[in-house]
Amino acid sequence: MSFLSLEGKSILVTGVANKKSVAYHIGKTLEAEGAQVIYSVRSETRKASVKKLLDPAPMFVCDVEDEAQIDRLRDEVAKTTGTLHGLVHSIAFANFADGLKPFHETSKRDFLQCVDISCYSLIRLSNTFKDLFAKDASVVAVGISTTRMAAENYGYMGPAKAALDSSLAFLAKSFSAFSQVRFNSVNAGLLKTSASAGIPGYLDSYMHAEQLTLRKKALQTQEVANAAVFLLSERSSGINAQGIVLDAGMSINYFDKDIVRRAQRPEPK
Repeated sequence: MSFLSLEGKSILVTGVANKKSVAYHIGKTLEAEGAQVIYSVRSETRKASVKKLLDPAPMFVCDVEDEAQIDRLRDEVAKTTGTLHGLVHSIAFANFADGLKPFHETSKRDFLQCVDISCYSLIRLSNTFKDLFAKDASVVAVGISTTRMAAENYGYMGPAKAALDSSLAFLAKSFSAFSQVRFNSVNAGLLKTSASAGIPGYLDSYMHAEQLTLRKKALQTQEVANAAVFLLSERSSGINAQGIVLDAGMSINYFDKDIVRRAQRPEPK
């Protein structure tokens, strides 16, 4: 038996898009620990594209904007396992189809869609699966290292992630009335994923963040997955309503002397 005691535990992982996804790394790490992983993806097209990556694990389609599909997902998962020991929420979306705009020009439609998919879906999934959860199940969401850094190119996803962070605390409190289900998040710094590649100007931000880490090496997706798997295990039983920040020390290193020097005395072009 491994230290994490995840053998035979049934865990639903949502949001796999490709091999670079945080959800993919979490799922594969869980499988390596002996867990029974069930996957949920956004569309039939996505299911076809990741099928070879996830086979032979069960995989279902659920677009979380459609509440009927969330209900259907619960029924499908219930047929696969009688008890769900964990849920991974790795779902987020912001519409940048019209290009990057100043935050104050964010449309109501785009903002509400972002909050619906990136935050409310966790609330809806948790409520829908509450009767299937083991009494001490663990729910883990994927957040960001800080929601107080107003990065222009991240736009309204920042407030949506802030809502997600707050929702975890309220879910932990409300579920405590009838269970010991825990709600936590892994709050990652900048990662090299396909989703982040769609953010305008992300590469420059990623390279800057890498220089701000204490080790001068960017955060790895597998490091985030490792923390998530720990939170899904019984070894983290004392952790509830918390966000575990993974940023390789970036948040305490804004005044790194080399970064400050280059900012004040930029290299000649």
